[in-house]
Amino acid sequence: MKKLLFAFALSLVFAVTTGQETRPIAIIPQPVKVEKLTDSFRFTESVSLVVPSKNAAVQTIATSFVSKLRSSTGFAINITDAEVASSSSIVLSLNNTTEPQLGNEGYSMEVGATGVQIKANQPAGLYYGIQTLLQLFPKEIESKEVVMNVSWILPACRITDYPRFAWRGLMYDVSRHFFTKDQMKVFIDDMAKYKFNLLHWHLTDDQGWRVEIKSLPKLTEVGAWRVDKTGSFNTFSKPEPNEPRTYGGFYTQDDIREIVKYAKERFIDILPEIDVPGHSMAAIAAYPDLTCTPGTYVVNSGEKFMEWPAGGHFYGLVDNALCPANEKVYDFLDKVFTEVAQLFPFGYIHMGGDETARNFWEKSEAIKGLMKRENLKNLDEVQSYFVKRVEKIIMAKGKKMIGWDEILDGGLAPNAAVMSWRGIKGGIEAAKLGHEVVMSPATFVYIDYMQGDLSTEPPVYASLRLKKTYEFEPVPDGVDAKFIKGGQGNLWTEQIYNVRQAQYMTWPRAFAIAESVWSKKERKEWDDFVGRVEQHFGRLDFAETKFSKAMYDAIVTPKKTSEGKLQINLATEIDGIDIY
Repeated sequence: MKKLLFAFALSLVFAVTTGQETRPIAIIPQPVKVEKLTDSFRFTESVSLVVPSKNAAVQTIATSFVSKLRSSTGFAINITDAEVASSSSIVLSLNNTTEPQLGNEGYSMEVGATGVQIKANQPAGLYYGIQTLLQLFPKEIESKEVVMNVSWILPACRITDYPRFAWRGLMYDVSRHFFTKDQMKVFIDDMAKYKFNLLHWHLTDDQGWRVEIKSLPKLTEVGAWRVDKTGSFNTFSKPEPNEPRTYGGFYTQDDIREIVKYAKERFIDILPEIDVPGHSMAAIAAYPDLTCTPGTYVVNSGEKFMEWPAGGHFYGLVDNALCPANEKVYDFLDKVFTEVAQLFPFGYIHMGGDETARNFWEKSEAIKGLMKRENLKNLDEVQSYFVKRVEKIIMAKGKKMIGWDEILDGGLAPNAAVMSWRGIKGGIEAAKLGHEVVMSPATFVYIDYMQGDLSTEPPVYASLRLKKTYEFEPVPDGVDAKFIKGGQGNLWTEQIYNVRQAQYMTWPRAFAIAESVWSKKERKEWDDFVGRVEQHFGRLDFAETKFSKAMYDAIVTPKKTSEGKLQINLATEIDGIDIY
C-alpha cells in the first residue's frame, strides 16, 4: 500500500512538473526568433542574479527585477558581480562588441537547465529581455503577493529579439477625466511589460488643464476644475453659475518630474501635448482674452459645445479656440512651452492642432485684418499661420513639434512631424513631403471605442474589435518606411471614469498594438496571437489588471432585407467558437 501511495504521489509530481515544462511559450509582442529547446530551468531561492556591469542603469534594472521576483515568489535573490557565473544563475550582460542587428533595444536570451543568459548592446535591451523572461515564468509571477506551492519552471529556449519601430506608444487623455500620479505610474508599469516606450500625455483640453504653469497660475486655479457630472459626455445640461466646481486636479511640476523619472527608469519617454488652437476651453476659462470672441467662459463639464457634422467641418456653439490674430496668444504660448520644455526631456512637444471650429474666426474683424496683412487666402491658411508660429516657439525651446494631421491643412510647418489620426491619408501625405510620421489611425488604434457588441458595451460613437486592431500596419503601401517613426494607440477618456474602466478598454487591444509596432510584419498571425492572448489573460488576473474578453463575444449584425424583414447575422471573431 505504501508503495502504491508513493507511486501515485510520484505520478502527481511528474504530472505537475511535466505540465509546467510543456507550458507554451506565449510572448507578447512576438519576438523576432524563438527556438524552443527540450530542457527547462527551475527557479529557486538559491538562484543568483549575476550583473558584471557597473553601469548605473543596469544596476537599477537588476534591483527592480529582484524586487519583482520577491513580491510573488518570496525568494530573496542575491545580486552578485561575479566574473564567472555559478550554476543556477541569471546573468545580465552588456555585449563587449556591439551586435548591429540588436540595435539599442534588442537582446538575445538563452534559457537552459542551469540558468539564463541575457545579453544586449544597451541597458534598454536588457530591460526588454527581462520583460520577456518574466513572460516565461508561470502566470503567478504577476501576483502582488507571495504565491505558495508554485513550481517556478521556465521552458528552455533561445530568443533573438529587437523592435521594428523606435516609436511604440500609447496616449492617455487625463484632461476629460483626471488620473492621479500613482495611477499614471500603474499605467506606465503596464506599458513597460509589453515593450511600449512612449507615453503620449494629453494634458490639456476643453474639460481640464492638468499641468502647473507657474507663470500662469490661473490655468490650474481655474482651468483644472469643473462641475462634477456623470453620464454620457456631450449630453449634460449647462452648469449653473453657482454650481460647485469640485471635479478635476492637476500635476504639480514636482509631480511631473517624478513621473518622468519613473517612466525613464522603465525606458519610456513622455511626449507632452498642449492642444491648441482648438480644444482650449480650459485655458480660455482662465484667460478669456485669448479668444477672438471676448466674453465669460467656463471649463466644459460635458455639455454640448460643438457640432461634429460628417466631413469634419466643425461648428462651435461656444468659441473654444485661441485667436491666431491675437499677439497675447503667442506670449501666452511662449510661457507655456518654456515651462513644458523644461519639465519634459523628450525631444518632441505635441501641439494638438485638431478639430478647430472656425466659425467664430470667420466673424472676427481681427482675423480678417490678419488675412489681409499676411495675404492668407482662407481659414486653412489662417490655422497654418498659427501652427508655423507655434513651431517657431517650440523650436526656440530646443524641441521638435509634432501635431495631429490637421496641421497639414493650409501648408505644413517646415520641420513639423505629423501624427495621423484621421485614417492613414494624412500620414501618407506628410511622408511624401519628407516629414516624420507617427501612425495613429482611429480606424485601428482608438482604444476608447467599444470593443464588443453595442448591447454589452457602454455606448461610444464607434466600435473597434481586437481583430481589427491587430490588422494595424504602420507603413502604408507606396510610402518610404524611413519616414514612419512608428505608431501608437490612443485612449481618450470622455467616457472613461476610472482606472478599472481604462484598463478594460486598453487590454487586450494594446497587446495587438504592441505587436504591430515591435514585431516583424511577417511574424504576425491572428490565430497564433489569440492563443497567446488567452495565456496572458491569466497573467492579467494575477496582476489584478482589468481586461476585456470581448473577443469571445458574438458579432451581431442586424439588417433589413429587400422584403422588409429583419435579418440577424451572427459571426465570431475567433474560429471554432459556437454561438448559442
